[in-house]
Amino acid sequence: MTLIRRNQTLPGFSSILNDFLYPDWSDFSLRNYSQPNTTLPSVNIKEEDESYQIEVAAPGLDKEDFKIEFENDTLRIFSEKKEEKESDLEKYSRKEFSYQSFCRSFTLPVTADGEKISASYEKGILIVSIPKKEEAKPKPKKLIDIK
Repeated sequence: MTLIRRNQTLPGFSSILNDFLYPDWSDFSLRNYSQPNTTLPSVNIKEEDESYQIEVAAPGLDKEDFKIEFENDTLRIFSEKKEEKESDLEKYSRKEFSYQSFCRSFTLPVTADGEKISASYEKGILIVSIPKKEEAKPKPKKLIDIK
């Protein structure tokens, strides 16, 4: 085992420096990187007692623009939106194209119940709820009698 000493005086810089100096070379999937001409929305991942939640910041989209897949413990969130606008002004015509797409992938922990995933989209935030398996949920305190 190798210990790596990290500079704690500038934690943000240290994290960037560590990512640059010690990348995960074993991950060849590029699943968390954006391809050219795509956007990669920010996400929040939250663990609660009963479930996990993934919040994806994707303003300007409709719920029909998303596609969510679950396969082999991997959750994939896709979005694609194309727009064309035309306007005729005097003697010329103008077209404007807009194209947005992204794909984010997440490997779910073994405690997640992938068969019961649900999602909602409101005010520019896609919320994906992933319930925990019963055995992973916290158990209430149990009082032990002393004999």
